[in-house]
Amino acid sequence: MARKKSPTLTDGELRLMEVLWRRGPSSVATVAADLPKLAYSTVMTMLRILEDKGYLRHTKEGRAFVYHPLVDRTEAGRSAVRYILSRFFRNSPELLLLNLLKNEKIEAKELSRLKKLVAESE
Repeated sequence: MARKKSPTLTDGELRLMEVLWRRGPSSVATVAADLPKLAYSTVMTMLRILEDKGYLRHTKEGRAFVYHPLVDRTEAGRSAVRYILSRFFRNSPELLLLNLLKNEKIEAKELSRLKKLVAESE
């Protein structure tokens, strides 16, 4: 049975997107050079998957395809949070935040900043 497509970035896809966000539009060879543990053909396949998911588009420059990010890091993060929110927290930001507050160590400075943001949003 085929694996279900992830609507968000997988770990491997995120590594490729990190290269594109850092470098800007890049060819398969450029991305592959930044990720020496991945074969060129694997990078090419993953870039096509990212294009199918709507994270990239390509243009042809000479004989090479150059991939351009369509989604920036911030929007990818928002999308991932929305996915986690819907999948694990019944679309409740409150449940997500309560989970973080109960289960994660939050530094006093960060907690102060969060309190200020909550006060400002009221």
